Amino acid sequence: MLDPSSSEEEGDEVVEVERKEVATSKSLGGARRPPGRSADDHGGGGLQPRGRGSGSGRPSSPSPSVGSDKEKEDQEKMQREEEEKKKRLQLYVFVMRCIAYPFNAKQPTDMARRQQKISKLQLQTVKDRFQAFLNGETQIVADEAFINAVQSYYEIFLKSDRVSRMVQSGGFSASDSREVFKKHIEKRVRSLPEIDGLSKETVLSSWIAKFDTIYRGEEDIRKHQQRMTASAASELILSKDQLYEMFQQILGIKKFEHQLLYNACQLDNPDEQAAQIRRELDGRLQMADQIARGGRFPRFVSREMEAMYIEELRSSVNLLMANLESMPVSKGGEFKLQKLKRGHNTSIMDMGQEDENLLSKSDVVLSFTLEVVIMEVQGLKSLASNRIVYCTMEVEGGHKLQTDQAEASKPIWGTQGDFTTTQPLPAVKVKLFTESTGVLALEDKELGRVVLHPTPNSPKQCELHKMTVSKGCPDELKIKLAIRMDKPQNMKHCGYLWAIGKNVWKRWKKRFFVLVQVSQYTFAMCSYREKKAEPVELLQLDGYTVDYTDPQPGLEGGRTFFNAVKEGDTVIFASDDEQDRILWVQAMYRATGQSHKPVPPTQVQKLNSRGGSAPQLDAPISQFYADRAQKHGMDEFISANPCNFDHASLFELVQRLTLDHRLNDSYSCLGWFSPGQVFVLDEYCARYGVRGCHRHLCYLSDLLERAENGAMIDPTLLHYSYAFCASHVHGNRPDGIGTVTVEEKERFEEIKERLRVLLENQITHFRYCFPFGRPEGALKATLSLLERVLMKDVVTPVPQEDVKAVIRKCLEQAAIVNYQRLSEYAKLEGKKREMYEHPVFCLASQVMDLTIQNVGRLVTPAKKLEDTIRLSELVIEVLQQNEEHHAEAFAWWSDLMVEHAETFLCLYTADMDAALEIQPPDSWDSFPLFQLLNDFLRVDYNLCNGKFHKHLQDLYAPLVVRYVDLMESSIAQSIHRGFERESWEPVNNGSATSEDLFWKLDALQTFIRDLHWPEEEFGKHLETRLKLMSSDMIESCIKRIRAAFEAKLQKSSRTTDFRVPQSICTMFNVMVDAKSQSAKLCAVDLGQERQYHSQIDHLIEETVKEMITLLVAKFVVILESVLSKLSRYDEGTLFSSFLSFTVKAASKYVDVPKPGMDVADCYVTFVRHSQDMLREKVNEEIYVERLFDQWYTSSMNLIGTWLTDRMDLQLHVYQLKILIRIVKKKYRDFRLQGVLDSTLNCKMYETIRNRLTLEEATTSVREGGMQGITMRDSDEDDNDN
Repeated sequence: MLDPSSSEEEGDEVVEVERKEVATSKSLGGARRPPGRSADDHGGGGLQPRGRGSGSGRPSSPSPSVGSDKEKEDQEKMQREEEEKKKRLQLYVFVMRCIAYPFNAKQPTDMARRQQKISKLQLQTVKDRFQAFLNGETQIVADEAFINAVQSYYEIFLKSDRVSRMVQSGGFSASDSREVFKKHIEKRVRSLPEIDGLSKETVLSSWIAKFDTIYRGEEDIRKHQQRMTASAASELILSKDQLYEMFQQILGIKKFEHQLLYNACQLDNPDEQAAQIRRELDGRLQMADQIARGGRFPRFVSREMEAMYIEELRSSVNLLMANLESMPVSKGGEFKLQKLKRGHNTSIMDMGQEDENLLSKSDVVLSFTLEVVIMEVQGLKSLASNRIVYCTMEVEGGHKLQTDQAEASKPIWGTQGDFTTTQPLPAVKVKLFTESTGVLALEDKELGRVVLHPTPNSPKQCELHKMTVSKGCPDELKIKLAIRMDKPQNMKHCGYLWAIGKNVWKRWKKRFFVLVQVSQYTFAMCSYREKKAEPVELLQLDGYTVDYTDPQPGLEGGRTFFNAVKEGDTVIFASDDEQDRILWVQAMYRATGQSHKPVPPTQVQKLNSRGGSAPQLDAPISQFYADRAQKHGMDEFISANPCNFDHASLFELVQRLTLDHRLNDSYSCLGWFSPGQVFVLDEYCARYGVRGCHRHLCYLSDLLERAENGAMIDPTLLHYSYAFCASHVHGNRPDGIGTVTVEEKERFEEIKERLRVLLENQITHFRYCFPFGRPEGALKATLSLLERVLMKDVVTPVPQEDVKAVIRKCLEQAAIVNYQRLSEYAKLEGKKREMYEHPVFCLASQVMDLTIQNVGRLVTPAKKLEDTIRLSELVIEVLQQNEEHHAEAFAWWSDLMVEHAETFLCLYTADMDAALEIQPPDSWDSFPLFQLLNDFLRVDYNLCNGKFHKHLQDLYAPLVVRYVDLMESSIAQSIHRGFERESWEPVNNGSATSEDLFWKLDALQTFIRDLHWPEEEFGKHLETRLKLMSSDMIESCIKRIRAAFEAKLQKSSRTTDFRVPQSICTMFNVMVDAKSQSAKLCAVDLGQERQYHSQIDHLIEETVKEMITLLVAKFVVILESVLSKLSRYDEGTLFSSFLSFTVKAASKYVDVPKPGMDVADCYVTFVRHSQDMLREKVNEEIYVERLFDQWYTSSMNLIGTWLTDRMDLQLHVYQLKILIRIVKKKYRDFRLQGVLDSTLNCKMYETIRNRLTLEEATTSVREGGMQGITMRDSDEDDNDN
């Protein structure tokens, strides 16, 4: 932007660019003309000022042949564009003035900071980054839980079409994306198991940090932070240059046009801007008087409001005057201006009255700062070079300052002295001294002096001044110094003028004048004498009009004249040059607040001449800029009277354009203006009298239009503007504005109806207008605003039933809309899946162009059920999202949300029932659908056992009963067939049949349990029936095993060749497994029904005891067979004598083996094999130990009984050897198997041991020894094993 104080060379460059542009437009056939050469000087649309003439007409068409309709349309279009351009230029002038000198508003600093919006391209980039993470293409380390969370977030949120719509509406920011992810993972993290030393908050923070890393991608975080910081700063506060640039973009103003307008309007001159405001306010007061006199009032809802309207106009102007009056005139100065000692702005309000309070001389206070810099003294020759010299400086009436000392050969200082004075024409004395060398000298010797009378207009650079030398100093002295006298803020201009008036300055004389601003509305023209702080005479400029005038005859002195005229008084002024006169007239023009703008005679002459030349050299720079603006057709916009414009329509235009600009910037503003935009619009409304209700009605209309077209608008913003308008229309404005026009009321009713329709539509489409609960709190604010809109006035609240009825209707429609869109999405998804799985079939279907009916006939029941299950998943997902993201907003209407969910599910009921009806009988593929729906409904407090849930139970209860009946019959048949073909090979913990039985029973119970039947009574019935069925099935299984066990033992061998088969162990294991399974399958937690479990446990225990008894009996039979063989050696039998003789005879010739030891060895082998088999194959240790205890006891009892029967007989040596070996081995083996000592050393064992020991002793005496076989040390291993 061109600096307002730029040089003429810079300005010439801009002019040259403008000339080139104009030339280009001419070369295009006149399609574009300079703004000042159009058909009308002021465009339409409220821009035509009242009481101004129009410019020259538009040139006619070059030839009659081009008068076709198309050319006419082109010309009309060009004319409309030109008028629109004029309108925007004029509007920009008003906006510039608001920015340049604001006195009502300031940029708010408490507005919520807006986040950067996400565009479609950025959304796609974010999707790609998350997809890359899921594909493992990033270096981010993450666990499975986080990956699953990101996968869910990507599928549900980022890929959602609702997010795409939100991006398109301009309401989606990175903050929204982050908040949704945070809410998405909170439940997941809370459900994770606790880990020592790692809190859930730490996990959340870590996940959020990883999310930010994924979201940011490869961007440099420092650049990102710098960009965010810069954007946030520009969002908070804007400089004037930034505001100018913003509204250039909003209104389509070019840079060079702004430069022309800026310089011509003197926006860098606060005095000019304050004067412009005073003229505008004066014009508004005069307009109010004209309306009051002419009766041209707007149409009000009541005639009594007309008088009130005039009072409102005047009070608003008075308020602006008070605001302007409160603006400090002196900014940063030491002295502040005195305020007027009377009511605000009475000089303007009561212009021309005689009882005005006049200013006194003491009311005019000026304060000047002087800087005196002494550089050097020239011409000092008479003093010795080593003499010391110095200078003093003083402002007459003030203190004195002294420079440093210097040698006479080099009198250079560069010392600055600062003074303050209240004299506009002070006397500054500078003296040169040399130190006296005399002993009796009391003071130093003065060599010379100079007295200067500076003014604020005096040169600021160093100059040589001739000094008045003292007596005895032969030198011609000159001193080089500079005096800078700063102009105070309240001194607007000063200089020497000739003046004569009727009441003041009655003699034509040259005087020093100062134009002083006492307050924002009071200025005085004061004449001063030298060294005087108070003015000699003063003229209060209230009510005066200043203008250029011709030289007055008879007044000698002065070259250029101007005057100040008031009723009954005229003061004539004259200056010595034209530039000074222009500056004086401009300064007094700003001070008087007059509506007439003086035009210099040189400019009038140039306007009357053609082909004017460059501005005169003696004209001020402001006049140069004014001439340039006039040359480019901008003068009409600058000089236009703001009071002659319809600012209501102009403001409506600038507000609409500003809103468009705001919605298209990089922030997710939701319709909120930026602080800088709010500031400019506030200032415009206050300065140009735009009614607040009109402003908010226009704002509401614009916002509604954008919202109806799909833009995201914050309902809180709508609520704010609507509440303002409602309070105004119903006469409850807090600022006291009581007038209401018919137009405002009619427009308010129209907007109210539009707003109601919009809000109801948004609530109906709440999933799509506020996807995933974003923007945060928007849906809740929408409901609150709807309640406000339904109110008939601002005091009477609307009955809750009425609000409830409206919301109920919206949510009923919402259920229909949501289900329709969900069904369409499911169909589209199904088609995509079909094309992926069966592309050839789908292509053929497209070629044949099958109708919907034909396609419906091709759908199989299984496919229909699959689609219904997928649709149910989507239905559940929608309801979960409603609860997660929207339930808080509907907290006051939770019952309506329940009704909405039931309505939504009822719509799904039709599709679900249709899919289930076509399923074949006795088909159980639909149970996953029940489980899916029931698992969701049963945990929802509001939907559990609701209408849809009960319908679902009624639909599936017969299926469940039928399924259990069929499963019971099937399991019973499988038991019967299985045991008939059972091979008793070990399978897991039992046999094939038992494993199949227990798996089926467990699977059935698990299936029924996983149904989580919601009705308690029916659920208990199902559980009881399944437990009873399991008990019956296990009982049948046990009985079949008992019978098979007994049959197996009966078929087996009765000799020592018997080996415990694997099947026997498998049967034991089945019993063990049955016992463990019965605890799970037959136990019911209810006290009276624990009998099922106890009965089956008792049956298992009894059966196991019987099986152990049968097996022990089998072992006893085998031992009996061994003992029966030994009975052949009983004493006194023929067989015993024969065997003994034969062995003895044969032993004389050959080595005869020990008869009967193979019998013992075979039995010991049998025992050991049986023990090992049982110990290894039977899974229950208790059963094995119980079996071994009974086996050992029964064996010992049998041997003891056998010995007791031979109490009177002496045992044969071979009998004795075999029994000793069997007893010793048996004792040792069972001890190794863990049989307790109390069982091993039973009474029967002691009896057997004593008998065998006795028999051993007798045999040793009789036979001469037992060949190493003895009962001694029976606990030790025998060498022969």
